[in-house]
Amino acid sequence: MKLQQLKYICEVEKHNLNVSATAQSLFTSQPGISKQIRLLEDELGVEIFARSGKHLTHVTPAGKSILESAHDVLLKVDGIKRKAQEYTDETKGSLSIATTHTQARYALPKVINNFIGQYPDVSLHMQQGTPKQIASLASDGEVDFAIATEAIDQFSDLLMMPCYHWNRCVVVPKDHPLAQVAKLSLEELARHPIVTYVFGFTGRSKLDDAFKNAHLEPKVVFTAVDSDVIKAYVRLGLGVGIIASMAYEPDLDGDLVALDASHLFAHSTTNIGFRKGTFLRGYMYDFIEAFAPNLTKSKVHEAQECRTQQELDTLFERKSLPMR
Repeated sequence: MKLQQLKYICEVEKHNLNVSATAQSLFTSQPGISKQIRLLEDELGVEIFARSGKHLTHVTPAGKSILESAHDVLLKVDGIKRKAQEYTDETKGSLSIATTHTQARYALPKVINNFIGQYPDVSLHMQQGTPKQIASLASDGEVDFAIATEAIDQFSDLLMMPCYHWNRCVVVPKDHPLAQVAKLSLEELARHPIVTYVFGFTGRSKLDDAFKNAHLEPKVVFTAVDSDVIKAYVRLGLGVGIIASMAYEPDLDGDLVALDASHLFAHSTTNIGFRKGTFLRGYMYDFIEAFAPNLTKSKVHEAQECRTQQELDTLFERKSLPMR
């Protein structure tokens, strides 16, 4: 059994069993990958992939178990390499992050700018996606960190740590009737067409829960994943916008009025996490603490020692988290 063979089967799974696409991504030949997979299957005595002719059709039950172990082995190998790098040069390496547009646009710029200043020889890569895509990328080891609010509890192999709470504001043009309201209510808000986030993004579930609990049906006329897009359509008069409070920028959004909505919706919590068992280099701990000062290196070490979600929840006092 070779590490190369384990890498091949994991990459084939990643590319939806398309051996040709896998070969292109690894800059090798399709027959070479097929041969190595066959050799591994012969050595193990089981098929990892079912076939129809020359094409792979699906992962076998045995293959699912083998692939899970292969991912763990490759993760440990990556950890060994990182440990070696930590001793050869603590300031060089790479860091990859998967997150949503809201975090990338409003929460991360200052952190990343300072990090690059501190570690100019660390190459930083960012991917944006849905919360589920973000968690999946971290779970598969495609990125080092996932930063998200929604859908993270679906991946039990991730160690997710709470960073901060945040809430929402309602944005309207200055001449909108709601701009004159002293304290907004859900009933008043439900009377107007609403422009907000796509379900599953940026704490959208908290918004839906609030209206449901109040037995109100909001008229959501337009949804987007991008706060800037939502504000653009508010300016066009399509409806009132409900966005993360951090997404309202007084200097840039002076033509809009931001109304506090923290009393209408339960707060959401942004988390940062990584695959359990991942070896974190020194600069990775520094990045986590720069993004969430409550997550010191010692605190992250404690989190890594937790065996259950209950232990992890006990470790973090969510009531003491800062509000942004």
